[in-house]
Amino acid sequence: MAEKKEMVPEKYDVNAKWDACLDLTVRRVVYSSLAGAFGGLLFFRSPVTRWASVALGAGIGIGSAYTDCSRAFDGSPAKLASPKLADAPAPQDAQE
Repeated sequence: MAEKKEMVPEKYDVNAKWDACLDLTVRRVVYSSLAGAFGGLLFFRSPVTRWASVALGAGIGIGSAYTDCSRAFDGSPAKLASPKLADAPAPQDAQE
């Protein structure tokens, strides 16, 4: 007898979202750290600045992965509408 599995809509499948986010985070941190290491070897002599470039690359990778994962879980952030010129108050002349 085969079990009947219920299909969860993609929107509510949290396990798939976590798997995708972990995969994305690992890949972006590794790739950006390697890019930082290559840039550090290419441009810097001091080991401290080389490690700093690796850390900067890892931070960029974590930040971009966090942004994409937060969009995956929460949806797109609300876009702020810029105020129209007609809605803005007119500047007051200071006459004394």
